[in-house]
Order: sequence, then C-alpha cells, then structure tokens
Amino acid sequence: MDAPLPPDVTFVIAAYNSADTIAAAIESALAQDEVTVEVIVVDDQSSDNTREVVSGLTQQDARVRLIALERNLGPGGARNAGIDAAVGRWIAVLDSDDVIQPLRTRRMIDRAESGPAEIVVDNLDVVYTDGRARETMFSANFLEQQGTLTLENFIASNIIFRSTFNFGYMKPMFRREFLNENALRFRPDLRIGEDYLLLASALAVGARCAIEPSPGYIYNIREGSISRVLEIQHVDAMIAADEDFLSRYTLPPAASEAQRMRTRSLVEARHFLMLVSSIKRRSIMDVIKIAAKDPVALRHLRMPIEARLKKLRGAVFPTPLPTDMKRQAS
Repeated sequence: MDAPLPPDVTFVIAAYNSADTIAAAIESALAQDEVTVEVIVVDDQSSDNTREVVSGLTQQDARVRLIALERNLGPGGARNAGIDAAVGRWIAVLDSDDVIQPLRTRRMIDRAESGPAEIVVDNLDVVYTDGRARETMFSANFLEQQGTLTLENFIASNIIFRSTFNFGYMKPMFRREFLNENALRFRPDLRIGEDYLLLASALAVGARCAIEPSPGYIYNIREGSISRVLEIQHVDAMIAADEDFLSRYTLPPAASEAQRMRTRSLVEARHFLMLVSSIKRRSIMDVIKIAAKDPVALRHLRMPIEARLKKLRGAVFPTPLPTDMKRQAS
C-alpha cells in the first residue's frame, strides 16, 4: 500500500494564552481552498484554556495537532517545535490572533512554483479593532513591480524609524526541505526579531523569495497592542543577533550597505530610548551626554516623544501580540 502523500502545507501556530483567538486562526487555516493542509498548534505553557480549546478542535478534525510544551520556549522555540513535527511540503507561520483568506495558500504556492522559489510572501490586510478603517499594507502594483524579495531590499526595509510598515510584517511560507537542508530555524533565544532573522538568514544562503501581491493574510492590530513596554534590552538583543548574523554570512555589497544603515538605526534607536529615559528622570547631565554622543537621537525629539515611540515600537515589534505574550517579549 502506497504511503499517503504529505499535505501541501503545514501551518505552524505558536500559542500563548490565546484561547479567545486561536479557534478563528485554526479554522481559517483549515478552510484553505484547493490545497491539503495540516495545522500544528504549539502551546507554549499557556495559563488559560488554550490547550482545551485546541484539544476540542483536534477531536473534530484530524488535520489539527496539538503540541503541549512542558516549559515556555518563547515564540521562536515554540515555532521550531512545530516545524520539527511538520510533514507538509511547505511551512507557513500563522499568528494565533490572525486569520488568512481561503485562496491565500493556493495563490502563494502557484506564485512560488512558477519562479521557482524556495520562499514566498504576500500582501496583508490590516484590521484595527478600535474602529479604524481596514487597509491593505502595500500597493499591489508596488509588489508586482518588485516581483521578488531580495536580501538587500529586505534589510533596507527593516531600518528603524524609516517607515510605519515594512517587509518584516510579511508572513513567509518556506519549502520545508529548504529549511531542513540549510538547518534554518528561529532563534529560540530571541523574544523579538526572530521572524526577521530567519527570513534574512534564508535569503543570505541563497533562497529565492517570490512575492504574491494580493493580500491573503489578515493582520489584526488589537487596541492597546502598541503599548507594550519597549526597553533598551530589546534593541540590544537585536543588535547582538545582527552581529551574529554578520559573523555567519558574507553579504553582497548592496546588502552590506543596507545592513550598515540598519545597524546605525538600531544604535540610534538605543540612544533615543536612553534619551527618553533621561528626560523622564529629569537627568539633564545624561541628556547632554547622550546628545553629544549621538546628535541624531536628539533630532528625533522634534516629533512628539509618544509619536516617535509608537513608530519605533512598530519597527521593533512588527507583530502585535496578545496581552500575555507581551510579557514574554519584555
């Protein structure tokens, strides 16, 4: 008897206290048209009834699997557990509080296989729960003109303070075989920026990344999600991760220049946070020292501090997290 064919895609959902949203995420993955799927939910030691909700869905649909971690591994570690258990030809990451359109996977696979490409990303619809109008993150014409996502453009898009939205928000699908052959996984020690680093590493080892310009991923920005505490340690972790990235991969000149600008922006962000902290503490001497060391950080104060902090948080934390997962990142 022939062995069953693997599903076209495995959706990996890392869940932490996601009982209110996880069912919708799973159901949107199961509702994908014209493809076969499996859904692996990795519960990262939730304290609510996330596991019970998912267990109920596993009994209703054999395509859903639950991995209940014995200790908290953070977003990267939880996703790695899901990738290790996956059998689909493609791996897709879905956040536990987001959903996807029914034709998304079919469109993305077709786009990748016509390349061919080892990775594919698509456009996003942004939904605000505070009543603001829904919007599409990128112009479809802009993405169509791009065609593919290069390492240079990906790094350049992830320069702090440059824009509200960047390519770091995109949720890639990877060929599982490509991830395994290149031993690529999320950095489990990172609580922020693990998404960026995995895609950057894949591009650095030569992956081709196709872009599907139509929006298939619905990115939910919940009220208050931008208010999580942003600390210098978060930026320090990103700087250290980028240093490790540069020690592992030799970048072409254009990507190296983009990385130089990104590194500079991270240092600038660090100094800006130090400056804000000094102002709040009313430490004039510290303000003077930081301003003398990095005048650019001082120039950011031309924009109201709260507005600048929101823009910085959006760049550092491209994925709004449920309330309890915010504590994991901080």
